[in-house]
Amino acid sequence: MAEQTTRLGRTDLLIGRIGLGTNAVGGHNIYPNLNEETGKEVVRTAMANGINFLDTAFFYGPERSEQLIGEVLKEKGNRKDIVIATKGAHKFVDGKVVFDNSPAFLKESVEGSLKRLQTDYIDLFYIHFPDEQTPKDEAVGALQQLKEEGKIRAIGVSNFSPEQLREANKDGYVDVLQSEYNLFKRGAEAELLPYCEQHHISFVPYFPLAAGLLGGKYNKNTTFNDGRAKNPLFQGKAFVRNLDKVDQVRKIAEAKGAEVAHVVLAWYLTVPGIDALIPGAKKPEQVLNNLKTLDVKLTKEEVEQISQIFKV
Repeated sequence: MAEQTTRLGRTDLLIGRIGLGTNAVGGHNIYPNLNEETGKEVVRTAMANGINFLDTAFFYGPERSEQLIGEVLKEKGNRKDIVIATKGAHKFVDGKVVFDNSPAFLKESVEGSLKRLQTDYIDLFYIHFPDEQTPKDEAVGALQQLKEEGKIRAIGVSNFSPEQLREANKDGYVDVLQSEYNLFKRGAEAELLPYCEQHHISFVPYFPLAAGLLGGKYNKNTTFNDGRAKNPLFQGKAFVRNLDKVDQVRKIAEAKGAEVAHVVLAWYLTVPGIDALIPGAKKPEQVLNNLKTLDVKLTKEEVEQISQIFKV
């Protein structure tokens, strides 16, 4: 494999430190005008270049992302080295989405994902969002049963509060937490990251580039007509201040002959508890670009300098 592997937390899953988030592979409910063949090519490109950690979910599509990944896995013929993470919790009731963490629904969700992915085991299954009624240790207990049956290999939770995470991990079964974390939104550093480090739970951040703001491609004249138009990070004086912070990182990146995004992603890989990242890609060339993160080596001084730039 082209990419050096690391162990995901305390699991026996060996993953490359740069994975692939696949909400743009068949995620028609998230992005308009997606081309499914391009999406499949994104997955093929990732696997051909040593990326073995693919992150998907029932909700991406819905269902379509898992189906397309399943088709590519079938083409490959052998998925022994590929680590598939997927998620469940969304349920459609009378046309509305509700979250369900009940043991019965989670077991049903795993069976559905197995069919769509055309596989007989899922490496990492996350509860995608918490519901309000199910005790979290009961929900995780159901996944532990599936783990003992060999249907899943590791247990994850996503979008859980510190209290929900503690309850979920009452029996020590939680292997991975996926939660929002980036240089602009560092709330996870207060409780979630320390808890994960203490309990050997791997922390997988999502939105690591803050809707592109940490990618270094925008300036104060950039305008947005999507969700970013209402995002406080992109508004008024805050937007200008945020761009100034990104420009300070740009100086570090330019000195290394790297892109801002690569330096930012490399910074996350220095955070204790973070074993891997799952940047998304809409095109095959973006997959290859994400891998350049692994070429960036930050000194202790640079890690601290970047941290200070983004101190609130």
